Amino acid sequence: MNLLVRINLALIVVFVIAALAVGWTCHALLQANAKRSALNVAGLMVDSALAVRAYTAEEIEPLLKQQMEKEFLPQTIPFYAATQNFLKLQQNHPEFTYKEAALNPTNLRDRATDWEADLIEQFRNDGGAHQLIGEREIPGGRSLYVSRPIRAEQACVACHSVASVAPPALLARYGSTNGFGWQPGEVIGAQVVSVPLTAALANADRMFRDVMTTILAIFAIALLLVNAILYLLVVRPVRRIAGIADELSLGNMAAEEFPAGGSPELRALSDSFNRMRTSLAKAMRLLGG
Repeated sequence: MNLLVRINLALIVVFVIAALAVGWTCHALLQANAKRSALNVAGLMVDSALAVRAYTAEEIEPLLKQQMEKEFLPQTIPFYAATQNFLKLQQNHPEFTYKEAALNPTNLRDRATDWEADLIEQFRNDGGAHQLIGEREIPGGRSLYVSRPIRAEQACVACHSVASVAPPALLARYGSTNGFGWQPGEVIGAQVVSVPLTAALANADRMFRDVMTTILAIFAIALLLVNAILYLLVVRPVRRIAGIADELSLGNMAAEEFPAGGSPELRALSDSFNRMRTSLAKAMRLLGG
């Protein structure tokens, strides 16, 4: 096995080890970045829903308070306003979902599914939990969700404690069966935002493949350059020296001089062979008498 082959094998082994390490790190970072981006989007959506709720409670509800005594207007309810606002957004982005899920909602549209009910129970069991983050499989692929608890405020309890104290307009619209029995400060539901992960992770995988392809191309070019440099600076001079030494070993004292140029190591090797050549010439003259 010649020198170039051995060097190439060593370089390939080093590259494979380095590529595995870089690939693993790069893939992990890209996947983490994709999830972080999805999480940022989900957090922005939750904050947007909270802003809609606050706007409704502070600016819309007071304006329609007198009219609410005659007719129930769901548009004045922060829960309803946040949900309707997101439904408009969902028309252009159907892959995103938002729900103010409750165990005992006034509007049955907001009733929690099994997995949403599990989130609500977690908030109930852990009073210090302010946010839950997780992933789940849905028909469209993997999805990341962010959930925050919804607690019954005093203003809510005034209408949702017992049906007998609820506004008649509310009872006329939703009935007296659901949405009652709330207690102040009780976790009655959860805001749940889900954003798609499949597309983000697929983009991360494409970027990973592009990065690894670029690294492979750079390595291939570097390997060619290393081979060219090694051939010009090491292999060719060594072969020339070996060829001259081979001729001298066969008794051809008229062989060309060993090259004086090259790297210090090659010059030292040439000097050694030149001294050997001089000694061999002297010995041949002594033997020839």
